[in-house]
Amino acid sequence: MSRPQPIPAAALPPRAFRGAVRIRFGDCDPAGIVFFPAFFAMANGIVEDWFTEDLGIDFHALHGTRRIGTGFVHAEADFFRPGLMGDRIALTPILTRIGGGSYALTVHIHRGEEELARLSLVTATTDLDARRAVPIPADLRAALVAYQERCAHG
Repeated sequence: MSRPQPIPAAALPPRAFRGAVRIRFGDCDPAGIVFFPAFFAMANGIVEDWFTEDLGIDFHALHGTRRIGTGFVHAEADFFRPGLMGDRIALTPILTRIGGGSYALTVHIHRGEEELARLSLVTATTDLDARRAVPIPADLRAALVAYQERCAHG
């Protein structure tokens, strides 16, 4: 298996959503380096922002009012460089697959042009009350497809 290589931020689709985050003291280990699970928490926060700010789907209403969950069912990461306390970073979600009841995305994490980490995530949509998988709601599917097309066509 060959190890993925970091890519510069400029190589990502120009119309992709980019969320800015500052690495905080609480995100780090005693050496001032991001404790690796903190990147997953940051990615989840960016996904919330992406839904509301870019996809036009109120993330909190989807979960709270509509009772549709979007939980990670698979997560993996490649780490290239350490993130340091005080760094300003950008997280960019790129859709890689839209299925019937799940979608996959890659979240690229950059400090300037330097890729620090790349998270591969699969998210399943669920009925939060019945605790079972459900198809991706039509409005969310349409927003995901539009985003994927916008990223693919510049």
